[in-house]
Amino acid sequence: MSQVPRPVGSAWVARLRRANLQMVGKLVVVTGVMFGFGYAMVPIYKHICEALGINVLSLSEQQVSRAGQGKVNTQVDRSRTITVEFDANARGPWGFKPEVRSVKVHPGEIATVVYEFTNEQDRTMAAQAIPSYAPKQATSHFNKMECFCFTEHTLKPGESKRWPVVFVIDPKLPKDVSTITLSYTFFEVGGKVPAAPKGAV
Repeated sequence: MSQVPRPVGSAWVARLRRANLQMVGKLVVVTGVMFGFGYAMVPIYKHICEALGINVLSLSEQQVSRAGQGKVNTQVDRSRTITVEFDANARGPWGFKPEVRSVKVHPGEIATVVYEFTNEQDRTMAAQAIPSYAPKQATSHFNKMECFCFTEHTLKPGESKRWPVVFVIDPKLPKDVSTITLSYTFFEVGGKVPAAPKGAV
């Protein structure tokens, strides 16, 4: 003989509703905690890395940060003017030169100079540039925020490109240094493109 289902009592329904509301409340709290934790991860991570001396900012973040500081940068030493000269040396059939030969900047001031490159051969070539500085004591005070150096670049026959160098001179540069020469040597590297044919200039 089959049993007839009993009608659900109002007390049981009330308990079920309370249980459901408690579950929803717990889910809301868990979601809020997860969101807050995710939001706080970036500053927490940066603070930890700063405490450990690890640089966590990417190049683009550094540029944005420094560019924003430039508007209110109190680190610019306007009592001094440094002449920065640009030299370009090409080992091989390259057109390689800065758009300007020199600029005058204050220590702590961000400056940009553009270099022009042209592959003057009828073959694809890969090359890279290495910088050097004069005088030598200026090396540790010349900070490049963007540079084409130390990166291999491939140019097609006759192809030309323009690449910037964004830099700032540390205000701690010795007082007796008033001129800095930034010199680049641009040379062909092997590996990605065929070697020059025999007899090629």
